[in-house]
Amino acid sequence: MTIGLTPYLQFPGTARQALEFYHSALGGELEMMTFAQGMGAEDETKDLIMHGSLFIDRGVHLMAADAPPGMTSVLGTVSLSNSAPDDAEHSTLEQWWAKLSEGAEITEPLAKSPWGDTFGMLTDKFGVPWMVNASR
Repeated sequence: MTIGLTPYLQFPGTARQALEFYHSALGGELEMMTFAQGMGAEDETKDLIMHGSLFIDRGVHLMAADAPPGMTSVLGTVSLSNSAPDDAEHSTLEQWWAKLSEGAEITEPLAKSPWGDTFGMLTDKFGVPWMVNASR
C-alpha cells in the first residue's frame, strides 16, 4: 500500500495569492473553491479560499485554505526532496528553489551540504518555511 502525505497550509486571508504564486513557481494543476462556492457564505468569508489544491508533477500535492475569522492560520514547513539521485529531478528542485526564492528570506542558501546533497531553506513571501534537498 502506498501512503501519500500532503502538506495543508492555512493562511490568514492570503491563500489565493499564495496558491497562485506556488502554481506559477511549481507548475501543476490548481483548483480553488471559495466559502461562497462551497458553503453559500455571504459574509466576510465569501471570497476566502475554503479549499485549494495544487497537484504538481512527481506526486507532489499541496493543499491550502484561508482560516476563517477567529481561527488561527497554520503555516508549517514544506519539504521538497528527491530520494534518488536523478539529474532531471535535481534540476527541477533547483528551478523550484529559484522561483520560490522570489521575495523570500533565505535561511540557508541552496548549496552542497555536509551530507553531500544540495540543501537550502527559505521562508517565502507568504511566511511559509520551505526546505529543499536534492540528492546527487
